[in-house]
Amino acid sequence: MNDREPSVAVPPVRPALLSLLAEVAQAPPGWAAGVTARSRLDGDLLLDEVDLVALHDGLRRRFGPSVDLAALRAGLDLAALEELTVADVERLLPAEDAR
Repeated sequence: MNDREPSVAVPPVRPALLSLLAEVAQAPPGWAAGVTARSRLDGDLLLDEVDLVALHDGLRRRFGPSVDLAALRAGLDLAALEELTVADVERLLPAEDAR
């Protein structure tokens, strides 16, 4: 961010999603502290196709079968896939009070 860009608050990522991302990434302790809603799955978190399949499966186990990361990804072109963020995944999740 440069000095001319306005500062925009980034909401925290749900702990359950952070935990799942860390599990899928086989990340070391403390890794999740650097993950934000703006973190890109590919470019920032370095998740590969195997990791994304594991993420899809984990999301469905933890949040229910309506959470379909594979369907979201299927509708995106390569550029959009590269820009897919944690916030995009979080938008797939049911409201916290709905669970």
